[in-house]
Order: sequence, then C-alpha cells, then structure tokens
Amino acid sequence: MTTNAVLQILVFFVVLLALVKPLGWYMARVYEGKSCGLDRLLGPLERAIYRLCGVRPTDEMNWKRYGAAMLFFNAAGLLFLYGLQRLQSLLPLNPADLGAVAPDLAFNTAVSFTTNTNWQAYGGETTMSYLTQMIGLTVQNFVSAATGMSVLVALIRGLSRNTSTTVGNFWSDLLRGNLYILFPLAFILSLLLVSQGVVQTFSSYQIVTPLQLEADDNSVTDSSYQPLIIEPGKSLPDSQTMMKHVIAVGPAASQIAIKQLGTNGGGFFNVNSAHPFENPTPLSNFLEMLAILLVPAALCCMFGHMVGDTR
Repeated sequence: MTTNAVLQILVFFVVLLALVKPLGWYMARVYEGKSCGLDRLLGPLERAIYRLCGVRPTDEMNWKRYGAAMLFFNAAGLLFLYGLQRLQSLLPLNPADLGAVAPDLAFNTAVSFTTNTNWQAYGGETTMSYLTQMIGLTVQNFVSAATGMSVLVALIRGLSRNTSTTVGNFWSDLLRGNLYILFPLAFILSLLLVSQGVVQTFSSYQIVTPLQLEADDNSVTDSSYQPLIIEPGKSLPDSQTMMKHVIAVGPAASQIAIKQLGTNGGGFFNVNSAHPFENPTPLSNFLEMLAILLVPAALCCMFGHMVGDTR
C-alpha cells in the first residue's frame, strides 16, 4: 500500500470520527424531543404536518401499536411505488418516453426499496422516468432509512426505560428522523455533489454526434457537432441513430445524496457510483464514502446518549 493510500485512509477516518460524536448527540436530542437548533426553523412545519395528518406526537405507543403502524406505513408505500412504476408511461416528467415497468420487476423494486434492501435489478436511465425516480425511489430512500432508525430508537427506549410499557410514537419518530436528520444532511450533500459535477437537471436526454466517425474504414471528422434534444415519442432515422450517442441526464444528485446517507442501493444510473455523472471526482467519491458510514456510526453515539452511558 502506498503512502498516499495510507494518508487517504487516515484522513477519511479522522473526518468520520470527528463528525460522529456531534451528530450522535444531535440525533439523540432529536428523538428525545429536545431543542436541537433546527426546531426553530422547522418546528412550525413539523406541527403543521401533525395537524394535517391528525397525529398527536405525545401519544406514545406500546411495541405492538408501534410495530403495526410501521408495517401499515410500509405496506402503503409498497403499493404506491408499485402503482407508480406501472403507470409511469401515462405520467409527466418522462422525457425519454419510457414505458410501464414490467409487473414482476415493479413488484421486486417496490418490495426492495420499501424494506431498505434496495436490490436494483434494472438500469435506472433506461427503465425509470424522472417522476418515478424522484417521488418513488428517492422518497423510499428517505422513509425506509427513517423507518429503520425509528425501530432502533424504539428498541433503545425499551432497553433504557424501567417501568414504562411504551416505546414512543412511530409517526413522530418517522417525521423527526426525516425532517431534522436526513433532509438537512441530504440537502447539504446534494449541493456538495452538484459542485463536483454530479448532474441535477430536468432537461431531456441529450443526443450528441461523436467528433470522430468511422466510414468505409476511413476516419472522418464531423465538423458539425451539435447536441440535440430527444423529443418524447420521436426518434432519429436509423442511419443517423447509428452515428449518435444518447447521454442520459436527470435529477441525480438529490437521489445520490440520500442513497448514500440512508445506506440504500439503487442509484440514478445503472452502475450507481461507478458512473461519472454520479461520482465524477475524487472529492465526490470521498463524500459518498463518508456519507454511507456517517449515520450508522453516529447511531452508536446516539445510543450512548439515550441510555445515559456514552462509554
């Protein structure tokens, strides 16, 4: 192993360990309902969502009610994601005019994303529309991660409480985990990834002509390089299609951020973070590696704070 590689590993762990303790302390305060700084900004939104959904956050649940609420929420998410994939050809934000996802693939994807296992048995840029990627897969990356964190918090309460028969309120834990932890982290990481060149756009896929084309075994230069836009439902003539490249783009950075932070799978593109539009620079690679360990490591510190023993 080279000296440079050793230094990179050391820097990575130093940065990770430096962030873990304050984030774990912050997460403990979020789940304990204490002031965390962002509550002044996001508190009104949290209370509005409670009123809209008819949730009383102080109404604690026993483990059976908590588990039932968790299963009900995820079952509803599974059905929604399945239906979204099956109907995507009829819905907007589908510039590549992609058809409905096959029933078996749609069911497999819905189950895997709802359960946070995120088995990607498809090529994102050739299978899923922008709408499906955003309000389907990205939303599940948020809520499935928050669901797992909520179950862990309920377990911690069960271990630390001596007399209480309740373990918290699932709806409150789910909302606070998203609103105060995952959303702010994903927003910051998305901006950092965009600064490194990760794509974030609603523009249609681009068709480009290569600078050098092969014709009759002789190299010729195409001096009329012009990027074109795919119009939904239209295609180029076959003779031109053979000479063109389709460049898939889309709202990728926002999905990659929560994919990493929630330890999810299922990138915007088929090859995930091996794709240059998902991971274009050494710094973006560092940030994505950091993000995938940040929340799990911080949960260890959060556990110590919530049980009153940080050892």
